[in-house]
Amino acid sequence: MSNTILVTGPDLDPSATHLLTEQGYQAVHTPPYADSAVISDYMDRTGAVGIVSRMGRIDGSVLQRAPQLRVISKHGVGVDNIDLTAAAERGIPVLVATGANAISVAEHAIALMLATVKRLLPLDSGLRSARWDKPGFAGRELAGATLGLVGMGAIAQATARMARGLGLNIASYDPLAPASAFETQSTIRCNTLEDLLEQSTILSLHCPLNDQTRQILNAETIARMPTGSFVVNTARGGLIDEIALLNAIQSGHLAGAGLDTFAVEPPAADHPFFSEPNIVMTPHIGGVTRQANARVGIEAVKGILDFLEGKTLPAERVANRKLLDAAKAATEKVGD
Repeated sequence: MSNTILVTGPDLDPSATHLLTEQGYQAVHTPPYADSAVISDYMDRTGAVGIVSRMGRIDGSVLQRAPQLRVISKHGVGVDNIDLTAAAERGIPVLVATGANAISVAEHAIALMLATVKRLLPLDSGLRSARWDKPGFAGRELAGATLGLVGMGAIAQATARMARGLGLNIASYDPLAPASAFETQSTIRCNTLEDLLEQSTILSLHCPLNDQTRQILNAETIARMPTGSFVVNTARGGLIDEIALLNAIQSGHLAGAGLDTFAVEPPAADHPFFSEPNIVMTPHIGGVTRQANARVGIEAVKGILDFLEGKTLPAERVANRKLLDAAKAATEKVGD
C-alpha cells in the first residue's frame, strides 16, 4: 500500500504534516485550485491512498484514475467540491472536520457584518481621498436588531454567541437541527425560511450547498427581507443568486452585503461586485487562521489515519454515509 496522502492545495498546517510523518506517511501537494485533470495526474503519479481536500474539485474522473484511493477527508466541512455519489459507489468515505473552524468563521461573519453595517470601507476610502464625510452621515446601531441565521450548525451557533454580546436578537431556520441547538443559544426557531427572512435585519448564511439550497437567496426570497437589511455569507457562494443580490443592493432594497464566498472562485476580474461600494468582500478566508488551520488540518489527517487503521468513525464525520449504505445495500442485493 502506498504511504502517500495527496493534499489538494499548496499547504497544510505543520502540526498536521508532522502527524502524517509520525505515522509513516508523506504529504504531496497539488498547486492551488488545480482542476480535475491535474489532480488525476497527481493520483496517477503518487498512488495516494488518501486525499485531504482543500482546493479544486474531486469528481468521478479523478476517482476513475485512482483505484488505490481509500478515503477522502475534507479540510473543513463544505463538501460541494467532492462528488459524494461517485465516492460512495467506489466505497470511499468522505470525512469532514466538523466544528474545527467554527470560531474563526464565526468571527469573520461578525467582522463582515460590522464592516458592512458600519460602512467602514467607504468611510476609510473617503478619508484617504481627503474627504471628511461626517457632515450628513447617519450610521446604524446594531443593538436591538435581529440577526437571522440560515443553518444552525457549529459555525452558526458560534456566530449566535458572539452576536448576543453585541445586543442583537437571534432568529434561525434549520429544519434538520435538533431543538437543543436553538435552546442552548437562546435563539428564536423559525418554522419556515420565509418567516426568518421577514424579520432579519441582517441575514447570515451558514448552510451547506446542495440541490436544495443552491441559490436559496434569490430575487423572490430577497424581496421578503425588510428594506434596508443586509446579507452576510461565509458559507458557499452558490447559495446566492449573485445578480439578484446586486440588483437588490443597487435598487436600495438591501443596504449592503459582506461576502467571503462567490459562485465561482476566484471571481473574474470584471465581476460586477467589484464596482459596488456597498459590498464588502474577502477571498474565502473566514476559516483561514493559524488556530483553525491547525485544528482542521489535524482533524482531517486524523480522520484518514483512523480510517486506514480500521477504527470506527463517528457517523457525523462521514458526509456520504447514507450514500455508502445505499451503495453497499445495492451491491449485496445484486450478489443475492
